[in-house]
Amino acid sequence: MSFKSVKFPYLLFTAVIGIVLGVFLDKVFSEDSLRDSIRKFNDVLTFTEKYYVEEVDTQKLVEAAINGMLNELDPHSVYIAPEQFTQVEESFRGDFEGIGIEFQVVNDTLTVVSAISGGPSEALGILSGDRIVKIEDASVIGISNDDVRKKLRGKAGSEVKVTISRVGVSKLIDYKIVRDKIPLYSVDTHFMINENTGYVSVSRFSETTYDELVDALEDLNKSKMNQLVIDLRGNPGGYLNQAVKISDLFISGKKKIVYTEGRRKEFDEVYYAAESSKFEDIPLIILINRGSASASEIVSGAVQDWDRGLIVGETSFGKGLVQRQFDLPDNSALRLTISQYFTPSGRLIQRDYKNKKNKEEYYSEVGEDEETEGNNIDHTAEQDSVRPEYKTENGRIVYGGGGITPDYIVKSELVTPYTQNLLRTNVFYTFILSYLDKNTEAIKNKYKEDLIFFKKDFKISEEILKNFIEYAKTKEVTYNEEEYNKDKEYIASRLKAQIARNYWKNEGWYSVLLNEDDQLNKALTLFNEAKELAKLK
Repeated sequence: MSFKSVKFPYLLFTAVIGIVLGVFLDKVFSEDSLRDSIRKFNDVLTFTEKYYVEEVDTQKLVEAAINGMLNELDPHSVYIAPEQFTQVEESFRGDFEGIGIEFQVVNDTLTVVSAISGGPSEALGILSGDRIVKIEDASVIGISNDDVRKKLRGKAGSEVKVTISRVGVSKLIDYKIVRDKIPLYSVDTHFMINENTGYVSVSRFSETTYDELVDALEDLNKSKMNQLVIDLRGNPGGYLNQAVKISDLFISGKKKIVYTEGRRKEFDEVYYAAESSKFEDIPLIILINRGSASASEIVSGAVQDWDRGLIVGETSFGKGLVQRQFDLPDNSALRLTISQYFTPSGRLIQRDYKNKKNKEEYYSEVGEDEETEGNNIDHTAEQDSVRPEYKTENGRIVYGGGGITPDYIVKSELVTPYTQNLLRTNVFYTFILSYLDKNTEAIKNKYKEDLIFFKKDFKISEEILKNFIEYAKTKEVTYNEEEYNKDKEYIASRLKAQIARNYWKNEGWYSVLLNEDDQLNKALTLFNEAKELAKLK
């Protein structure tokens, strides 16, 4: 999702959305058809409010009408209700105010998944696996996720008391936590995959993503990184300016990165690389999949069009519509499509939506197209397509109107229904939580802070797997031997990653799981091709 934020004038809001007020409409709109439509809606709403057999909630009716109107436009123009607005804004702003924990409610108990780096809970020594049993001396057993947020979030500087039960400690522990601004990181992790290769995972494009990425790259440079993988899989996008600045890190000169075109000329914009960077000559591979959209596609498209690096994985989502945010007086907002994104070569990123019955069909069709795995440097995988042809800087043919198709197509391995049920019921996390209750001291004593040693030495034994299967049965996951055997390596890897996350947070989680990642492992073999394509020395 990409958008710009502007204030929406009150009068315009009144005319378009709050039509029932009927304030100076004739002065605002001169078109007869628009004025007649507004009058018709006003009449329908008035009759309904006055004569319907039961009392109606006018606000709900108006919001339903707004959503119905937007559904007629495109899949990405949306209305954000007041109760959703703060949460949506936080995810893109890059911070919120609270105590700074990731949590889950497990068996009716509020459990700390991890303390967020840089937050007050981390500073006080709150640990992964801690159970919060009281807030302000009141029991929170059976608390809902929404109530957790209401009780633990609050103004920076305010104080909240929590009581924690910790494995290995006989007495309950009281903490008085002063709430603060909590960073929401969009760079999930970064580390060296091997002695040469840096890896960075970017989960979204928030206000702070560029700065986070630069910090991550500088840190990797200290470890002698000389080639880089950027993982944009599952990244839904975010702010356009962040996509432009990140693309500029790797693209030299004053080259075009992206441009937009709309019905109104004031929304037509062109964005160029502007700043030189030490990372312009580093061999680069970007990972994408069906969940990579919008800003992710801008970065991938620019890198591909300029032959700056290789794109590996699966064809991206195909979200190339630009939204502008109009803030409304009641703390709701309208995100309205105002233009379309195009890559430097002229490719429209947006895939077809006008021939779809509804939003459900539009979203559900992602991933339905069969792709042929393998070398797609010349993009022959799409050559029979009706999509228009464009050319990269080196003259390679690429195709518009359907997202970004990789230069090397590697399908993600689909798990069986049995494993899907394991994931759906969250038994990986809850099982490991109970496992660590008994084994955490032994793991700490053996591996201390040495993740590399843990990755090489620790094994998920057959006994652990057997216990996991039996545990899953208690959570109503029916055992399927054939499907279990097919996914056995993945299941073991995920259990190990869950343990690693408890001690090494995201670096532990990703570095373990990535060992079994076909897309990444293929990417690691392609740096010579990436270097040759970009004509790097």
